[in-house]
Amino acid sequence: MFFFSTDEQLEKLGNGILEATWAQFPTLARNQIALTWIVYDPPVSVNTGGALSPDAFWNHQVRGFTYRGVERIYPASVVKLFYLVAIHEWLEKGMTQGSVELERAMRDMIVDSSNDATSLVLDVLTGTTSGPELPPGPFDTWKYQRNIINRYYQSLGWEETQTINVCQKTWGDGPYGRERAFYGPLLENRNMLTTNAVARLLHSIVGGVAVKSARSQTMMAILKRSFNTDDLPSLVEEDQVTGFLGGTLPEHGQIWSKAGWTSQVRHDAAYIELPDKRPYLLVVFTEGKEHANNRDILPFVSKSFAGAIGSLE
Repeated sequence: MFFFSTDEQLEKLGNGILEATWAQFPTLARNQIALTWIVYDPPVSVNTGGALSPDAFWNHQVRGFTYRGVERIYPASVVKLFYLVAIHEWLEKGMTQGSVELERAMRDMIVDSSNDATSLVLDVLTGTTSGPELPPGPFDTWKYQRNIINRYYQSLGWEETQTINVCQKTWGDGPYGRERAFYGPLLENRNMLTTNAVARLLHSIVGGVAVKSARSQTMMAILKRSFNTDDLPSLVEEDQVTGFLGGTLPEHGQIWSKAGWTSQVRHDAAYIELPDKRPYLLVVFTEGKEHANNRDILPFVSKSFAGAIGSLE
């Protein structure tokens, strides 16, 4: 059971976009893409400044389309969305104390997708630190602590978060010491997400019900991206707009997003508002080394869904 309802109109549009994508990029296998698309029909229940209570928001039905939306896929930096919500929950509940450095890390984790910043956020969330390998007893305690974020998302009772794994730091060169041991010999304990799980979390943020309304607004502020090339960071490898879902959208539109990429995957999760069109949420994951460096696939998919939104009545 999805948190959104499916219908024939969105199924037809979504499947048509997928077929067009495979025709445009014939080397993209059918099991190398997954996506979830949520349409906000009027009256729009999101980006309202927290006008709706959590009960009213979750009882407001939305339409959507998904393809392989329950498949577990390595999320790269999209997982940082889950760490962002979790650290706001910890702060709200008094489970940790805010600081200038934590605030800086929270921002840089999302805006610049900094792995170093994410490392600090994970340390604060879990009370663990990276370092040399540990003997079995202390390592068991360390692993239990690192899984506190998974326990939090399981406690929400969302079907979409019951199969995810969000307990690992994000790396440039890769994990060492106790971090590498925590991954498992075959990397079986690495982070895993589904596009449906990402969509539900982002849906809660833009709906103003992730943690608390004020904290949702704070999260929205650092997720906001600019289409103006002068505003995009020039000192990072990827600006999270060019080559991603924001890459083909008009400058007068608005996007709030978090991208992720490695040598094996290219993903993006975005909430998008275009003038005179229904707002929508789009999460797209692509896998495969030959596609991870392709900066055309996600913009093509995004432009196609923007066109589909324009066709809705």
